Amino acid sequence: MFSIALGADGARLCPLEPWQAEEFLAHLDRGREFIGQYIAFADRATDLDSSRALLRAYADKAATDTGRIYGIWSDDVLVGGVLFRRMDFEHGVVEVGCWLEPAAIGKGLATRAARVIIDWAVRTRGAHRVEWQVKAGNLASIAVARRLGMTLDGVLREAMVHHGNRFDVEVWSILAPQWRALSG
Repeated sequence: MFSIALGADGARLCPLEPWQAEEFLAHLDRGREFIGQYIAFADRATDLDSSRALLRAYADKAATDTGRIYGIWSDDVLVGGVLFRRMDFEHGVVEVGCWLEPAAIGKGLATRAARVIIDWAVRTRGAHRVEWQVKAGNLASIAVARRLGMTLDGVLREAMVHHGNRFDVEVWSILAPQWRALSG
């Protein structure tokens, strides 16, 4: 399995695969309340079988080139991740997202990891548009989108149902020419 260094602090980015379901579940259990405020899979992956099923679903997406999931490890502990919720290379559009457990916040891990996968999508796979959809009010995720150089395209009013309530979704994006200009 490959591992990409995310900086001098020893953090690394690796694919997150079904055989890691136990580690993934332990990570979610450490941050479930925090992660679950914004990320629906914190409610779906609640035991070993459902954690394995979620990771298997992303393995299936990877096999069909429609999505991928990666873990962020710090000091050899899984503390978060980034993902392609959807990948549509025929139309040149991908959607990325991230999550972290509370102990990993404020270290730039999500931004650094998102840069790696966005760069791959744009430079290697030819994506033209990278989207970031975020529940309105998720200030940490919005800050990551801004650090990545994304622009707020608009708000999808009451487009998300989470914990039985409707929420607005902000859609942020960056286009390939903008990404190349920002990232050299």
